[in-house]
Parts: sequence; structure tokens; C-alpha cells
Amino acid sequence: MTQTQPPQETSAPQENSPPPPRTSPASPGPSTGRLVGVDLARALAVFGMYVVHIGPKLSATHGVGSWVRYISEGHSSVLFATLAGFSLMLLAGRFEPKTGLAGRQAKARIAIRAVVLLALGTVMAMEYGGVIILGFYGVYFLLALPLVRLRAVTLAMIAAGLALVMPQVAFVLTTRLSESVQQSINAYDPLRHLSGVGVLDLLLTGFYPALTWMPFVIAGMALGRMDLSAAAVQRRLAALGAGLVVGAYGLSLLLAGPSALNSLAEGGSSSGGSGSMPPDGGSFPDMPASLLLTAGPHSGTTFDIIGSVGVAILVIVGATVLMDRLPRLRRLAKPVIAVGTMSLTAYVVHFLAQSAWPASGAGTTKSWVPLLLYVLGAIVFATVWSRFFRRGPLEYLLNTATKPAKYIR
Repeated sequence: MTQTQPPQETSAPQENSPPPPRTSPASPGPSTGRLVGVDLARALAVFGMYVVHIGPKLSATHGVGSWVRYISEGHSSVLFATLAGFSLMLLAGRFEPKTGLAGRQAKARIAIRAVVLLALGTVMAMEYGGVIILGFYGVYFLLALPLVRLRAVTLAMIAAGLALVMPQVAFVLTTRLSESVQQSINAYDPLRHLSGVGVLDLLLTGFYPALTWMPFVIAGMALGRMDLSAAAVQRRLAALGAGLVVGAYGLSLLLAGPSALNSLAEGGSSSGGSGSMPPDGGSFPDMPASLLLTAGPHSGTTFDIIGSVGVAILVIVGATVLMDRLPRLRRLAKPVIAVGTMSLTAYVVHFLAQSAWPASGAGTTKSWVPLLLYVLGAIVFATVWSRFFRRGPLEYLLNTATKPAKYIR
């Protein structure tokens, strides 16, 4: 989310070599087109999370509405996490990693952002529970720090390796983790006592556990190292994204049958919870190993991770191509893009608004009207705010919090 909208020094010597020369841009002004496309993708991720948290349940929808709800379930938060990885590269150096003093300061900025997001996520979790993704983001950023100087190919290989291995590791750990062990760990965890979301939740048992969500962040970091405005890169990524989607979901359907893509989160979608997690994000019953063959939203399996990364790549590349090659559409989409520039604010505020307007919460209505009002409200606010300020309110505070990094020597 932001959802939001609601991110650097030890690596192998060979990773310090400059990346390959950039290919020619597809059109004039590639930098503007590329970043505007990323902002558009962020806005779509925010709106997707609005759909999950505010829109009707999947069982209450039909036709186009069912597709919108299903695609948003799980994929919007994955897109958000992937874009968070992209943002890390904006801080660490896009095409050539920052080194020396600049590199140390960039790492400090990322670490400060991580701590701030973890604190903000913990505070919000005290009110809204484990559905808040910001605290998990803080953990993702800290875990990604050793990787910020790696090249795109290396990052992509790490993301792929984690996607293949970590779901199985998580499955073994969660099915073998006794309730007494969990209670012992949680008893000494101050975060758990504060908000109900502790270290164990952030790493393994929560709604967005780092163990199975880091592939999304690292994939986004790999994208951040690429020139998304280059036509050749766009074509290769589009083919890769489509291949990942068809391959992962197709193979899951072949192995697990027609129910392979079912939304496991439907039972707890009003809270945005992970379908593979228990309702309270706590204890785990014995789960059949056959679940590892499914690819439903938030199932956390290898097929789900690979397919969801494919969807995220297609959205990011598609948004970039549209913004880069259709200037008129870019002008028309400017109000939506403004939401993407302040995705953290848009993410946090939509929770606060639900507290002030409880009737707009997910599962309380079969109408799409509350969702449309939230989307319209976010667009109007972001459009007006961006006319006077460069950053959103929370984005400004987050950037200010990282100022001390300049004193790093």
C-alpha cells in the first residue's frame, strides 16, 4: 500500500561493477515517462487495497465486479510491495549503486525509513490489527539493505530462489511450530504486547510475512535497476510477466484442479488477512501439503508468488508504456497519478476514514458506492495538495525524518 499508501554496505566485489550501458529510450523524456508510470502503478495498488478493505466481499459480487475484487485480492498488496522495492533503488542509486559516503548515507536513509514505518505500523496495528502492512514494510527494508548494491540479474535470481524455496520452508515451520513455542516467543516480544503484531508475526506468522514476501520486494529492486523506458526492456519484461502468470497459474490449475485459484482470503477478507493464515494470525492447525500446489490470492505458495510477481510486472510495464507513449492519456491521468505520489498518505488516511465512517467498511454493504467515494476523495485531495506541495503530508514527514542521514560519515 502506500498501499502505500502506503525504502544500504556489504556485497561481493563483482557486484560493484557498473551496470551495462542503457539502451536508447523509446521516446523523448524517458525519465519522466518512466517515473510517472510507476506513480500510476502505485495509485492502482492503492485503489486495489481500497477494493479489498472497502468494497463488497467477493461472494457479494458478480460479473465485472467479481473480476475487480478477485484481481485486487492479494495482487494489490503484492504490487505495493514490488513498488516498495523499486523505491529502494531510487534511494540507493538507480542504474549505478551509490558507494562510499553517498552509499552509507543512502543506507542510513533506508534504515530510518524502515524504523519509522515499523513504528507507524505498530501504532496503527494497535487500532486496526495485523492487516496493516506498514510494519512489515519496515522489516522488508531492513532485510533488503545488504542487497541494494546488487545488479538486476543477481536480484532477479535471488527473488526467484526465494520464491521457489521459502514457501516450503514457511510451511514446515508453521506446521511444526507448537502453540507453546509461539507463546514463549511472544511473551518476551514487546511489539506483540503493544499491538498484537510481534516479531514472529512480521517474519513468519503474520498477514504479510517477510519469509514469503521478500521475493516481491527483491523483484521490485531488480526492476528498479532496469531502464523501463527502453522499448527492448519493455518487450522482454512484458513477455516475462505474461510467462510467469500463465506458467504459475496454469501449472497450479493442472496440479491442484479447478479450486487452485480460489480466494482463500474470502473468509477473512474484511480484514484483508492472508488466506493461508489463521483468522487471528496466531496458531496454525495441521495443514495439508496439497495447499502448496494452489495459487489463490494470499496463499503464500510458490505458484502464488510467481504468478503475483508476473501480474505486478505487467501492471508496472503497462503503466510505463501508456504514460510514455500516450501524452494525452498522461495528462488525463494526472489526478490519478497524484495519488501515486502520496501513496503512504492515501493508504493511512483510508483507514482513519473508516474509523470515522464505520458504515463504509468492507463486508458491511453490497454497494460499490462507498468505494467509489473513497477513490474520488483520494483523487481530489491528491490533486489539490499536489498543486501546492511537492510531497504528500506523510511523505513529507517521512522525508524529514531521514534528514539526519546526511551527518553519516
